[in-house]
Amino acid sequence: MRLLFLGDVVGRTGRRAVLDALPKLITRFKLDFVVVNGENAAGGFGITESITDELLSAGADCVTLGNHAFDQKEALVFIARQPRLIRPLNFPKGTPGAGAGLFKAKNGAEVLVINALGRVFMTELDCPFRAIDAETTACRLKEGADAIFIDFHAEATSEKEALAYFLDGRVTGVVGTHTHVPTADHRVLPNGTAYMSDGGMCGDYNSVLGMDTEEPINRFLTRIPRQRFEPADGPATVSGFCIDVDDATGLARACAPLRLGGVLTPAEPSFWV
Repeated sequence: MRLLFLGDVVGRTGRRAVLDALPKLITRFKLDFVVVNGENAAGGFGITESITDELLSAGADCVTLGNHAFDQKEALVFIARQPRLIRPLNFPKGTPGAGAGLFKAKNGAEVLVINALGRVFMTELDCPFRAIDAETTACRLKEGADAIFIDFHAEATSEKEALAYFLDGRVTGVVGTHTHVPTADHRVLPNGTAYMSDGGMCGDYNSVLGMDTEEPINRFLTRIPRQRFEPADGPATVSGFCIDVDDATGLARACAPLRLGGVLTPAEPSFWV
């Protein structure tokens, strides 16, 4: 199975880039399953129902979120009727929506997707390690699901790495999101789980984490907000993480970063070319 994850989609320029690139990527690489993180898709903060529908129509099999999951208040309502929109698993009991979903890939495989929030340097929530452990125990690899993919939305690399080794051999892949910078540490861990500390963002990298530079610089200099953050609107890079999955085991045979367009050095998986 061929699985693609696209990192945080930031604002209009990120959406345009993903909507244009994703159908072509699915055809070119014969992708079986696509996950897109959409938590910054609506003006940099949250997601709307119409944007969710656009990403799904472009070829995403599901959309994951993060700490900005409910910045657009309509998400509190429409997430209940959109099972392919996954919010963090470790939100408090009673939070609308689901933190995991089982979806059918194009090749017929059942893919469990889990989204969770880290706790280091972020809002304290339920323990993501225990929450994911419970979910993956209830739906085990090659028993309840043919592949298991984790989008871990976290600040600290140490927390991301610790979670990946905690799950190594039990899940197909763990990718970090939230920091918006693609890392160079992609690898298959000793027991077969693909890992990358951050898949990067789909947005304009001539920016501060996808935002126009003026207001972030102002706040660092003065500590006084002058205006709201606005997404940068230059040419976007589509950034993500590719996993080649062994159908027999559900574990990773290989993994690689994906970077297309914009100002970053391009990268693509040689094992699918």
